[in-house]
Amino acid sequence: MVVLAAMLAQVPSLLGQSQPATPLRLLSPGGARVLPSLMVNDLEMIALDDLASVFGFTVVDDALARAISISFRGKTIVLTADQSLASVAGRLVSLPAAPARVANRWYVPAEFIARAIAPLSDTRVELRKASRLVLTGNVRVPRVVMRHELLQNEARVTIELAPPTPHSVVQEQGRLLIRFEADALDATIPAFQPQGYIQAIRTADTGATVIFELGPRFASFRASDVPVDGNNARIVLDVFGATPTTSTTQPPPASTAEAPPLPAPPPPGLRTIVIDPGHGGDDTGAKGAKGTLEKNVTLSLARRLKVAIESRLGARVILTREDDRTVPLDDRASTANNNKADLFVSLHANASIRPETAGAEVYYLSLDEHVSPEATAAPDVGSSMPVFGGGTRSIDVILWETAQARYINQSNGFARMVEGELRGDGVPMSRRAVQAAPMRVLVGANMPAVLVEVGYLTNPGQESQIASGDFQARVTRALLDAIVRLDAESRQAGAVANAAAEAVSR
Repeated sequence: MVVLAAMLAQVPSLLGQSQPATPLRLLSPGGARVLPSLMVNDLEMIALDDLASVFGFTVVDDALARAISISFRGKTIVLTADQSLASVAGRLVSLPAAPARVANRWYVPAEFIARAIAPLSDTRVELRKASRLVLTGNVRVPRVVMRHELLQNEARVTIELAPPTPHSVVQEQGRLLIRFEADALDATIPAFQPQGYIQAIRTADTGATVIFELGPRFASFRASDVPVDGNNARIVLDVFGATPTTSTTQPPPASTAEAPPLPAPPPPGLRTIVIDPGHGGDDTGAKGAKGTLEKNVTLSLARRLKVAIESRLGARVILTREDDRTVPLDDRASTANNNKADLFVSLHANASIRPETAGAEVYYLSLDEHVSPEATAAPDVGSSMPVFGGGTRSIDVILWETAQARYINQSNGFARMVEGELRGDGVPMSRRAVQAAPMRVLVGANMPAVLVEVGYLTNPGQESQIASGDFQARVTRALLDAIVRLDAESRQAGAVANAAAEAVSR
């Protein structure tokens, strides 16, 4: 006991540097319970004894080894007070921080659930930190990401659902309800201004129901299910306004009072983002000495980034490939153009004949080898198309080789945002971290576009790093933070433009 007391005395108490956080909600087949947490030095942490009561493991302070030993499912997890590492059944995993002692209780980062407990559990254990959920066992909690947009005399809510889940849509007492056959929902709901069709969107306090509070302009609705693939589905909810009717009666005298101005439309932000996992199919890309393939790394990163963006921004995210297949270079930019994307990000891993070469790099397009100065300055080409029933209509055609020209400055700015966020998350960078190069995959993108090389697979140390979940999580976090910054800038610019337009109209 003296040795243990001496060990604990050397670990500073962080009571003064901690404060309660929004509790996590733990869902299991047996029901739901609250899992308290603390913010310790801006990092969310959970008491080990609370986790022990939930997952049924034992915790022992090993005073001689200055370690904390956890016995779980016949395996051992070892933590030390001054290291952000855990030995999980003999395998080292990284944690965001070392264990901390707060008010004589040991706390570990919330990520300990996913990185140390989940691998040893004989049932499903999943941490969904952004949604404040911990899932255990066979519980059904689909991810629900919503987008809201105004169309002519209607509002449309697009709901991305993963995995596909049976549901019903009903109208009752001024509300539309979508009831899912699930235990709960992991829902991302967009912020928007009430506009008469839908006044508010929220989830029910209990159960798995999304509630749409209807406004005075509501007349009817239509709900459509759109299959996407085996892992995803889409619900499109159209809410229609009443159609104005003409009247032969004398209109009432016009009021002398000024009608209240309509609210300005929300700033645009990034509504659609296309992520391009480089290579695929027969085109494996770079290959490391241990067999790590670029095409697998990029697809893994793209899937992580898609989920992160949808959870954080609620934007529509499209991958140029969802699986291991060959996609022509020009088709990748075409996917972004055809979906009117606001941003295009192509993901790659590099290779070099020099094995010591290492570091991530971010590229935007150099036009030198693709576009002449005359073509860059040339206006869009006018053309015409036949119209059904006879005649033609004029259209504007953007030349493929000039599409990216108008976005070079924005692409350059975003590339530097990505570089800054990668450095901030501890991703090793090349000496030339941001470069302009004639990348074919970027040429036809009609929106800001960058290509990110996350590192060199031909560097033995970097190959192991790039293939690790921890490294991919850091890259994903950095890319997400850069995209959030770009979204904020876009919204700010939109707000300024709206204010200027409103000032002119007065």
